[in-house]
Amino acid sequence: MAATTTTTQIQPLLLSLISISLLLLPAIMAVNSCTDQDSNATDFIRSNCNETLYPDVCYSSLCRYATAVQQNQAKLARVAVAVSLSKARRISAYISNHSSQLNSAALDNGTAAVLKDCKSTFSDAIDQMVRSNREMLHLDLTSQESLQFQMNNVQTWMSAALTNENTCTDEFDDVPDGSVKSDVCDQVENVSKLTSNALALVNRFVAATEAAAPALAPTTS
Repeated sequence: MAATTTTTQIQPLLLSLISISLLLLPAIMAVNSCTDQDSNATDFIRSNCNETLYPDVCYSSLCRYATAVQQNQAKLARVAVAVSLSKARRISAYISNHSSQLNSAALDNGTAAVLKDCKSTFSDAIDQMVRSNREMLHLDLTSQESLQFQMNNVQTWMSAALTNENTCTDEFDDVPDGSVKSDVCDQVENVSKLTSNALALVNRFVAATEAAAPALAPTTS
């Protein structure tokens, strides 16, 4: 009987340890993947991330792509947009999962209404980020005029996406504190930081291309 009791007590402990290990695994892998990258490339990412609002978040989310980015401003901006989009899609699924509880007695009317609006505005944000990502994948680096047009689009869309994400969390201001509010706001704020950083890196790329563009020669008659 004692052996059975001990076994029963140990099993939940083992399951807890396994769960903790699985939760920590992505973080461990991320650290390893960053340390395995080219140091010049990671320094490039770090210096660019230092110009964003959330430098630590920026670096930790992008350093694993250092070898692919090297010291290329366009590639860094492209990866940043793609990473923010990937995270946004996961958060969208998270919000949709909460939205399935809209008719649940666990949600008051105010929370349910805000959650529904948040789902809609976040969907708009993803659409804008998808457009940005598509544009970044097909940049015309041979024409300054075409590139400027494309990057203006990306700046507009990423800015709108960030506004929509912030709108989602702002709508929870008048909602009583609760698990749904805190969970959703925390998740959306996390992706908002990535979006903000991506927009900052896009802006840096635009500034770099404008600085590198040859000055227009004055016309002579």
